[in-house]
Amino acid sequence: MNRCLSFLCVILCCLPVWADEGMWMLQNLTPKDWNKMQSMGLTLSPEKLYNDSLPSLYNAVVHFNGGCTGITVSNQGLIFTNHHCGYGAIQSQSSLEHDYLKDGFIAQTQAEEIPIPDMVVRYLEKSISVTDIILDSIPENISEKEREALISKKIAQVEAQYRKNYENTFIVKVDAYYAGNEYYVNIYRQYSDIRMVFAPPSSVGKFGGETDNWMWPRHTGDFSVFRVYANTDNEPADYSENNVPYKPIYFAPISIEGYKEGSFAMVMGFPGSTNRYLSSWGIESRVKSSNEPRIEVRGVKQNIWKEAMLQSDAIRIKYAYKYAGSSNYWKNSIGMNRGLKRMHVLEKKQALEKQFADWVAQQPDNPTYIHTLNLLSDGITHSMETNKIRTYLSEAFWAGTEIIGLASEVDRIHSQEVEYRETLFNDKILPFYKDYEPSLDKKVLAAMLQLVKDHIPAQQLPPEIVAIDKKYKGNFSKFAEELFKKSVFLSPDKLKSLLLNDKNFSKIEKDDAYKLYKSVRASYDALNNSTQADKDKIKQGNRLFIKGLREMNPTHHYPADANSTLRLTYGKVGGYPPYDGAWYDYFTTTNGISEKYDLTDPEFNVQAEIMHLFQQKEFGRYANEAGNMNLCYISNLDITGGNSGSPVFDGQGRLTGLAFDGNWESMSGDIAFEPEVQKCIAVDIRYVLFMIDKWGKCQRIMDEINIQ
Repeated sequence: MNRCLSFLCVILCCLPVWADEGMWMLQNLTPKDWNKMQSMGLTLSPEKLYNDSLPSLYNAVVHFNGGCTGITVSNQGLIFTNHHCGYGAIQSQSSLEHDYLKDGFIAQTQAEEIPIPDMVVRYLEKSISVTDIILDSIPENISEKEREALISKKIAQVEAQYRKNYENTFIVKVDAYYAGNEYYVNIYRQYSDIRMVFAPPSSVGKFGGETDNWMWPRHTGDFSVFRVYANTDNEPADYSENNVPYKPIYFAPISIEGYKEGSFAMVMGFPGSTNRYLSSWGIESRVKSSNEPRIEVRGVKQNIWKEAMLQSDAIRIKYAYKYAGSSNYWKNSIGMNRGLKRMHVLEKKQALEKQFADWVAQQPDNPTYIHTLNLLSDGITHSMETNKIRTYLSEAFWAGTEIIGLASEVDRIHSQEVEYRETLFNDKILPFYKDYEPSLDKKVLAAMLQLVKDHIPAQQLPPEIVAIDKKYKGNFSKFAEELFKKSVFLSPDKLKSLLLNDKNFSKIEKDDAYKLYKSVRASYDALNNSTQADKDKIKQGNRLFIKGLREMNPTHHYPADANSTLRLTYGKVGGYPPYDGAWYDYFTTTNGISEKYDLTDPEFNVQAEIMHLFQQKEFGRYANEAGNMNLCYISNLDITGGNSGSPVFDGQGRLTGLAFDGNWESMSGDIAFEPEVQKCIAVDIRYVLFMIDKWGKCQRIMDEINIQ
């Protein structure tokens, strides 16, 4: 066997690592992909699934409020998404008098539907390749900074050209794929009059809380219902009492037939980001410079928040959404580190990089990829410690201490023209105070200062922290106590008057909270700037590595990393072995609610009337073959953040569930996907309908949807 043939065999043997993963661009699916899906159970034709000229299934999928996905289920703009995707809206409308988080929300009439400020829904109209236009005449022998400047200019030109062809209700955006080796222009219709229609109690929508988050088995009814409104011409419009429910191009039918082990399943949604082509050096940096500091900082902050939330319903309402958001990525980071180690991802990446190096060495006449791996190694290794310090600062102050985050927003608004500041203050600053508890933030500030001092070398600490430490002799609680007695940031009226008048802004600049913010900001920016050369190396190396991989294996269909654009993933429903000698079934039922139910634990306590409904077992058409009701199920679909609320379809394109989580074994999935153990967790649509129908008694919703 000659050397080239031997090397080819090595490459082919390694391909299964990639072959079953995929967040696929619909317009790039190959005949081989379609044949595989059809062999697994898909009966829809490609045109019924995706056709940018005729109504098809993708027209029903929405990008929900920038960070989630939803599915249109009626000809009156009704949207199903996750409870945790609507959680911010539910929380924003809750109070001690109307605790929609605790009690749920039901709009029995259209007039009762609640408008949600600043919420948007986007429908994708078209996605068009503009790679040739963007990359045309880009020289190869220029720096990455020069390359990006040229490409940014071309992107602006392409977006401007396409905007001429669309009215201002459309969003036109050029997105990069394959680390800048391909580009598409994505055109969306954006709607901003969104109203809350239905939400189950958090005892259902968040059943299991943080204990069950990222875990299987699950028993969570993670859904909420919203409606898109348009003007009388069915066009996007700001909120108005005269607006009417939107008439969509297409809406998804709903199946209550259920599924079996091995049933075909597919998801369409807007996954946020993945790093499947991350190098071995990048994995080491992710673990040590990003995940480990995040785990530590958020753990400290969340313990302070949780203690206060358990002692006060008012604080619980204020901090429920903040806590959920913080904890989600805290636990994700823990699971990712464990998963990367368990799956030996570092070693697999190193093996692939060796194969790449051997391939490059066999092409002495092609200098394109000679320095690729060195660019990645040098750039990442050199910036690791600096990035770790940056993570500590950002997690402790931007994501940790709320008053410092407020100072950051005030600083941003002050940089705007005076005539815009009042509007920005009313839109961005005033809402902050509704869900803010100064006495709680005071404790967090002291804890964050101590944590940063303990983990950042003294010579790299922000100067203001050094000064505080010296003045208060390490007693950060005393500093926090004095800051919260004097700070202008605790008085919105006073803060507003100072912010709107440049002559008085010096009083804000002398505030201890603002001084601390500016010092941390300056240190963070200096650290960030010091790694710019490293970041340029990493970008160039990553772009060349992905380009080279596709050249190295020209017949292999590599999926592009997720970038918040529409993707499809397909697979099968099925259980899995979580560890040696164990097996997890592919669905859960109401029996699990009874097993986990705990009146003393708010994460597992369910209202009496809901428990009564479960115990009666009068599930009717929502029952499974055994007469019970399925709550959640799993499949080997490739999802990530942003897929929350994504519709799970059967082979006929009917809605069977809503994706809401991954299992503990999937936490490393953003970097490496393993379909045997990494699972997509979905709430069964029959559970959703049962809650709307039997608990909510909301017949008008049931009359809208198309159940098959």
